[in-house]
Parts: sequence; structure tokens; C-alpha cells
Amino acid sequence: MIFDDDYFMREALKQARLAYEAREVPVGAVVVWDNKIIARGHNQVEQLNDSTAHAEMIALTSAFNTVGSKYLPEATLYVTVEPCLMCCGAMYWSKLHRIVYGAPDVKNGFKRTTGTNWPFHQKATLTEGVLAEECAQLIRAFFAERR
Repeated sequence: MIFDDDYFMREALKQARLAYEAREVPVGAVVVWDNKIIARGHNQVEQLNDSTAHAEMIALTSAFNTVGSKYLPEATLYVTVEPCLMCCGAMYWSKLHRIVYGAPDVKNGFKRTTGTNWPFHQKATLTEGVLAEECAQLIRAFFAERR
């Protein structure tokens, strides 16, 4: 089995589908360290009645607990949708090595609010658009059902 960006984004998509089934905005995330998934998360805003319960926040908290540290300098976070500014702040403070996302979020993604400013830790790298169409399709289907 090949453990590459597509593989890990498919794992994040599994988390997004869990959110979808729970009637949450379908965003999923996984944290990978040494080519192993150490944490998973999906949106739980409605379930927890907590506007900060985004997939990335849930996954990061789980990763901190798994590693036993407040920093994740060797970890990569995969998330199905472009992170919001709040989640970017959490990623910054966690000192992630790499962030990978699928679909852009022109309404609430970090690019809308940061412009050309880099919201992540200075040592972090960013990869955009991994399985973007699959990630976007899940979001479109979710909101189409609710109209």
C-alpha cells in the first residue's frame, strides 16, 4: 500500500463522511506522524454546541494527547477543506511541519482573511488541492440537501 497525500486525504474524507452522516458540515482531518495516522477528527460543532469544534481542532487536540506534547513539529495535518483563520491559529501554535488540504473555501477559508500573509508557522509547508473535487463534492452535496 502506498501512503501518499491521496491516501491520507482519503482517510480525512472518511472523517468528513462521518460528519455528513451526523448532519455536520462534512469536513474531516487526520494528523500523520512518521507515516502513521496518530489522530482523526471531523466537525462536531452541532453535536457539541461549540463553534470551535472544527475537524482540525478535534484532530489537533487528539494528536497532542497522543504525542504528549503541545507541539507537533514532525506532523502533517490533512484536512478536506481549506482551514479557517481560527484553525490556522491552532496549526501555527502547534508548529506543524506540513498542512495539506483538499477543496478551497472562498467564503470562510484563511485566504479570504489573510490575503498574502502566511498564517502558519514559518517552518510549515502547504500543499493545496489534494483530491479537491472529491472534497468539494461532499460539501456541495451537503448544502444542496439543506436548500
